[in-house]
Amino acid sequence: MTVNLLEFERTGFAQFCAGLGEKPFRARQLMRWIHQVGVDDFDAMTDISKTFREEMKKLAVICAPEVARDTTASDGTRKWLLNVGTGNAIETVFIPERNRGTLCVSSQAGCALACTFCSTGRQGFNRNLTTAEIIGQLWLANRKLGRGIESPRPITNVVMMGMGEPLANFTNVVAALQLMLDDDAYGLSRRRVTLSTSGLVPAIDRLRDACPVALAVSLHAPDDKLRDEIVPINKKYPLKELLAACVRYLDRAPRDFITFEYVMLAGVNDSPEQARALAKLLKAVPSKINLIPFNPFPDSGYERSSAAALENFRDVLMQKDYTVLVRKTRGDDIDAACGQLAGQVLDKTRRRERRPTNAAA
Repeated sequence: MTVNLLEFERTGFAQFCAGLGEKPFRARQLMRWIHQVGVDDFDAMTDISKTFREEMKKLAVICAPEVARDTTASDGTRKWLLNVGTGNAIETVFIPERNRGTLCVSSQAGCALACTFCSTGRQGFNRNLTTAEIIGQLWLANRKLGRGIESPRPITNVVMMGMGEPLANFTNVVAALQLMLDDDAYGLSRRRVTLSTSGLVPAIDRLRDACPVALAVSLHAPDDKLRDEIVPINKKYPLKELLAACVRYLDRAPRDFITFEYVMLAGVNDSPEQARALAKLLKAVPSKINLIPFNPFPDSGYERSSAAALENFRDVLMQKDYTVLVRKTRGDDIDAACGQLAGQVLDKTRRRERRPTNAAA
C-alpha cells in the first residue's frame, strides 16, 4: 500500500525515511522538494540518490486533490473546486492583493455547525479532510499560480476560513498548520496564518498549546439569545465561555488581539443598539473587528445590511476605540466570497432534506 507524502509533517517524514534506513537529513530534503519546490516526480529530486528515489516510487505518491473546476473572478480572485472522492468536492480560494496573496483553505467536506447565514452550513456535512487534502490545497495553489524554486511566493498568507470548522478536525488541521509554519516547507510566520473558529472552546485551548497561530472568531451576534439562533454551537459554548477562552489564547498568540468576524445581516444584527452591546461585550478582550457584508446565496433568508447601517454600526464601534475593518467583498461573481463556499457535499446529516424550504435556518 502506498502512502501519500502530503500526509506527513516533519515527524512523519523523519519516520518514513528512518523506516527505509535513510538518515534524518533526507526528511528535510523531501520536505523542501515537495513543499518548497512543489514537485510530484521523484526523479526531479536531483540531490537524492537514485536508489532512494526508486524505493519511494514503490512505496509513496505525492498527490493533491484533483481540480474539477478552475474559475477566475473579474477582480482576479481565483477559485478551485477540488474533488476529494465519494461524491464530495471542496472549494479553495486565492485572493490577490497589491502586497500579498491570501489562500482561503477548507478543512471539511461540508460543516456540521449549521450557521444559518453560511452556504457551507446549508450543504450539511460528510467528513473531515485528511492532512494531505488540507495541505494539498496550498501545494496545488502554489503550482497553479506558477511558484517554482526561483519564482516569487504567490501565497503570503493562509486563512483557515474555507469550508468547515477547522477545530472540529483538530489533528489533521494542526498537522497542516505545522507544515505551513515549517521553514523546510512553506515557512510562513504565525502572524500570517489565521484560523477561524465558530467557538469550540476546548479546542481553542488545545490550539493555544499545540500550534498558536492568529485566531479569528466568527461572532456575528452581541448576545447569547441571537447567537444561539444564528450560530447554534453557542448553545454549547456560550459567549462568556468563548471570550474567556479568547483571553487565555492571547497568552501564546502571535498577535496581541483576537479578530472577531461579524457578518452584517439586515434587520437581524446591525442596529446601533447591537453595536453598543458588541462594544460592551468585547470590552475585556483586546480586539480587532471585521465587519463582513453578507454575501447572498439562494434561499438564504437573509439580506445584506445597507451601506448606511454598516457605516453607523462601524462608527459606534470606532467611537468606543475599537479597530474596525469593513471587509471588501471579493470574488462574489463566482460565489467565492465569505460565506458563499458550498462545493459538493454528500450530506450525512440530511440537513437539506429536513429544512423547510421557506426557512432561514
